[in-house]
Amino acid sequence: MCSNGPGMTKTTGYRDWRWQALWWHHFFLLWTTIDGQTRYSIPEELKQGSVVGNLAKDLGLGLSDIFDRKLRVDSDAGKQYFSVDPVKGELVVNDRIDREALCGQSDSCVLTLQVLTENPLQLHRIEVEIRDINDNSPIFLREERSLKIAESTATGIRFPLDTAQDQDVGSNSVKSYTLSKNECFSMKMKELPGERHVPELVLEKSLDREKKDVHQLLLTAMDGGNPVKTGTTKIMIVVLDNNDNVPVFKRPWYNVTVDENSASGSVLVKVEATDADEGVNGEIEYSFAENTPKSLLSIFQLDSGTGEISLAGLLDYESSTVHEIRITAKDKGMPEMEGHCRVQVVVTDINDNIPEIVLTSNPTPIREDAPRGTVIALIRARDLDSADNGKVTLKLAKGSPFSLKASFSNNYALVTSGPLDRESFSEYNIEITATDSGSPPLSSKKIIPVSITDVNDNPPVFTQPSYNVYLKENGVPGSILYSVSASDLDSGENAKISYSILDSKVQDVSVSSYVYMNSDNGSIYSMHSFDYEKVKVFHIQVQAKDQGSPSLSSNATVHVFILDQNDNAPSVIYPSSAAQGSLSHQRMPRTAKAGHLVTKVTAVDADSGHNAWISYRLAEATDASLFTVNLYTGEVRTKRAVSEQDDSSQRLLLEVKDDGEPVQSATVTVSILLEDGLHEPILDLRQKVSEPSKKTGRITLYLIVSLASVSVLSLVTFVILAVKCVRNSRSSGSCCVRRSDCDDYKNPNRNLQLQLNTDGPIKYVEVLGGDMLSQSQSFRSCMSPTSEYSDFTLIKPSSTSDFKEVISVLDASLPDSTWTFESQQQKPPNNDWRFTQGQRPGPSGATGGPEVAMGTGPWPQPPTEAEQLQALMAAANVSEATATLGPGTMGLSTRYSPQFTLQHVPDYRQNVYIPGSTATLTSNPQQQQATAQQATQQALPPPQASAQPEPPKAVQTPASKKKSTKKEKK
Repeated sequence: MCSNGPGMTKTTGYRDWRWQALWWHHFFLLWTTIDGQTRYSIPEELKQGSVVGNLAKDLGLGLSDIFDRKLRVDSDAGKQYFSVDPVKGELVVNDRIDREALCGQSDSCVLTLQVLTENPLQLHRIEVEIRDINDNSPIFLREERSLKIAESTATGIRFPLDTAQDQDVGSNSVKSYTLSKNECFSMKMKELPGERHVPELVLEKSLDREKKDVHQLLLTAMDGGNPVKTGTTKIMIVVLDNNDNVPVFKRPWYNVTVDENSASGSVLVKVEATDADEGVNGEIEYSFAENTPKSLLSIFQLDSGTGEISLAGLLDYESSTVHEIRITAKDKGMPEMEGHCRVQVVVTDINDNIPEIVLTSNPTPIREDAPRGTVIALIRARDLDSADNGKVTLKLAKGSPFSLKASFSNNYALVTSGPLDRESFSEYNIEITATDSGSPPLSSKKIIPVSITDVNDNPPVFTQPSYNVYLKENGVPGSILYSVSASDLDSGENAKISYSILDSKVQDVSVSSYVYMNSDNGSIYSMHSFDYEKVKVFHIQVQAKDQGSPSLSSNATVHVFILDQNDNAPSVIYPSSAAQGSLSHQRMPRTAKAGHLVTKVTAVDADSGHNAWISYRLAEATDASLFTVNLYTGEVRTKRAVSEQDDSSQRLLLEVKDDGEPVQSATVTVSILLEDGLHEPILDLRQKVSEPSKKTGRITLYLIVSLASVSVLSLVTFVILAVKCVRNSRSSGSCCVRRSDCDDYKNPNRNLQLQLNTDGPIKYVEVLGGDMLSQSQSFRSCMSPTSEYSDFTLIKPSSTSDFKEVISVLDASLPDSTWTFESQQQKPPNNDWRFTQGQRPGPSGATGGPEVAMGTGPWPQPPTEAEQLQALMAAANVSEATATLGPGTMGLSTRYSPQFTLQHVPDYRQNVYIPGSTATLTSNPQQQQATAQQATQQALPPPQASAQPEPPKAVQTPASKKKSTKKEKK
């Protein structure tokens, strides 16, 4: 028998050395860093604004960096419990922190904070440990519990009591239980696996229902906090009459391991209990304990008859790894007897969670010239599974100029690993694949867009490196010449192009005075009308420049070719009096026969090409039957012999026309006086030259030998040049004729040639020279065998201005002479300028017969090389026989460049005429041979003579030397 004693209580405390070791372990970890990260430790329930630590100081940041680098704090908890004081840089509490709400019953409660700073982009991991305080009292799920115990129950039988729940952990959790004093009952602690202890009620003395049928006890639970907090529950024990045996489980503890992906309805375990009683007292019914949480009831189900425990819902390892179920077995006796057991369900992890990719910071646009290793974004991988199922690896697609750089605990930095080019890819969609290490592995993908900002790394590019513009002269000022365009692969301001003209000179005048350019669209406009006779071609250097920083530019050349228009009428230069607008007077003997050369009209046209082709026509005449004019040479000859009935004064009106469109013309009036007894020197000269003699045959032999020697020499020279050309072409890949621009400037007169030609009674010397790549010069001195002077001067111009000064000096030294100077650039040749050999007048077409002599032949062309050599020999013979030379006219022309041969243009040598005098010829073979050799040396200067340019100076000619020799003999 037993009874309640006085109100004294008995305290049973249990403290294990393991708890003390765990507490000291957590203490030494306070304010330390894990994996090199900053860690703080604070108690829960701190007031708002409480200081956790000086974050700026611990991270090595200045107070100014908080604003400049945009420091911010993110938490994985989803709620901002902390913030940064921008003034002091301290990490302060932003909201109430309840450890039990955050971490539940976990021993460790750590909040992970992500501290993000920009410029440069950096991520810091901060851990804040929330320490538990004793703010929760132990609580029993039931305020009162009723136990039915038969009076015949043997002593020592234990009855499990309800355990108290304390939301605090560690030392603040439930540490001991006390039971109110009773002589029949005592309390003992039962140790369970996992170092857990539960209170049990122990029957110390047999019960006597007749003495006391109900016993009331008070169970008190105490935690280990300071101050100690307690919780109580009432225990009501009802003493029953005999059902002497309680159901007994075969095992008091069942341990089951099950996969989290097990299907609903799967049987986990079967519990089994036995009862020694018979009949109704031995029939057992299974049920969950009365205080089983609803969360367990939603997952597990129990068959009350068989004791099978099966799944009613789905298990989730990530929610709970272990489930503990209390099972009660009751018989149906009166009173009921019950037995108890525990079932522990251990859930094993299955790789059922797909890894996630979380952007810690959004990617920012990056410059295309960013160096390798530039951080674009911060990325974190997360997998809710555990062990290998939770290990995540990140990979990028191949061929991307980006890579992932691991930092710590599944945190990565997306950085550049190669050069970027916005013009190739202006935006990248970076695909990142996250794969765990489970079996089978699960993966997920995330696409991160990264924009590439432009850098001015592409200069503008013209559609062509050079442009050719053909412009007619006399155009309207302000008209558009051409439009150039350029493109830029960059974008924005870097692709905006402005056009301009680079400063250059055109005839010592800035090109900007000729044209101007629209800076927006690249259109080039003329500022005034162009004159082909002044400017034939000029070059414009245009520049396209973008607006990047620094700006880039490129250049192109616009070649402007002025096309000639027939805007100049022919100008008569001989007779000189007619050129000055007065009447030209000429004399002619009455004994003149048919074909007698009366005079020659010479005219020039400032235009070029067809516009400069000149024809002569007799417009009016006193007696049209007496005179005729050669259509191309302007020679005025007699049609018939002069009779006594012809008037002594003849007046001719000659019309000079060009071949342009529209036709331009000029007229000249020539007055011819017929005189008796007037000597005809040219006819005498021809008769004397044609007189046969023995000496003439010897001269002919000399000429043949000389011609053969020169031909052999020319052939050898040509072979040597051909061999050199082949060698140079193999070594340099270019033709030997073309040379570099540097050589052209160093030796501007390397193509200089001295050529002595003849055209009937008119002898002339041509000095041809010029640059293969620039304009060529032709110096021509025409002399008649009847002129008074035999001197002529070679002029080597260094520039146009210097050459004109020399011309003025020569004009003053030579009486009654007329000089002309032209400098033109050849336009592309026309096909109709080419003639056959039989169509050439003059020496190259001398076989034409009388029609050529009458001036009815086609446009003239230059002689062949053999004819030039014959003319050279004949000139040497004639110069010896010439006593005096009369006043002459020298014409100088640089109309055509050497790349166009003279067979494409008319022979203007026919337009130069020098009236004759009363000179006589001599036929001394020795003098003729000496004169021929001397003339050859003068006409063919050595190559080194043209290598070094010299200032213009007068050169003594062979004729002047012979004059001095004759004077000495006299």
